[in-house]
This record gives sequence, structure tokens and C-alpha cells, in this order.
Amino acid sequence: MSGLEGTCLCGAVSVSVSAYTPEVSACHCRLCRVWSGAVQMGFEAPVDAVHVRGDVRRYRATPFSERAFCPTCGTALWLKDDTGGYEFVPGLFDGARELPLVREVYADRAFACVPLAGTHPRVSRADYERINPHVEGDTP
Repeated sequence: MSGLEGTCLCGAVSVSVSAYTPEVSACHCRLCRVWSGAVQMGFEAPVDAVHVRGDVRRYRATPFSERAFCPTCGTALWLKDDTGGYEFVPGLFDGARELPLVREVYADRAFACVPLAGTHPRVSRADYERINPHVEGDTP
């Protein structure tokens, strides 16, 4: 697996990822829908495999995670959980085109306009929150 190089829309922020999980997850929770416009997709990378250049703004979205974006063009960059690594939006990286979708979480909360094809697992809100009790809930 080779590394990935990516940039935001304006090029002010660039990201190099030397190791990552070669798969994409999709999330339909309220926070991810608001952040992305409909569905948030991401792949994971460990902290020590990531190098970021440029000015980045961080937003504390939950008590256990931050979301980051370019302050110039507004491009969403990552979700970072306090206990783990990064979850990058695949669109930053041309090399992420071939990463397969392997799961959807909060699948029962998906907008009708974004059905995702495939036979991957679809995890409901109740099942996800049962497995991840630190999540505060998906309201409203």
C-alpha cells in the first residue's frame, strides 16, 4: 500500500498519509450529515502516519472528537477521535478512488437522496450506539 497525498480545494492545506486502512466507512448521523451535506465518508489513518502542512482550523464537535477544515476555502479535512487516529474524507486524495465502501453506520438515518449501493453491512443508530456508548445520541 503506497501513501496518499491530498489537498483542500484552494491548495492551502496539504496532507500526506503514509499508512491507512484501505477501506471507507459512511456515516449518516446528524453531525456527519450537517458537516458533509448528506453523508460523511472516511478512511482511518494512525496519528504517526499523518503529516499536515498549512493552516488548519479545528472545531470541537463532540466531547470526544474534533473536525478540521481549511479556513480559506472551507474544505472538510478530517474527524479525529481523542482515543484513536484520523478519519479522512477520501475526496482530498485522488489515490483514494479505489477504496471500497465496507460499512454504513446510522444507516436508518440516511437521507432518501443518498442510497449507497452494495452488500456492505448497514448498522442502525441503535446498534451503533449500543456498541459505542460514548456517543451521545443522534438528535433530533
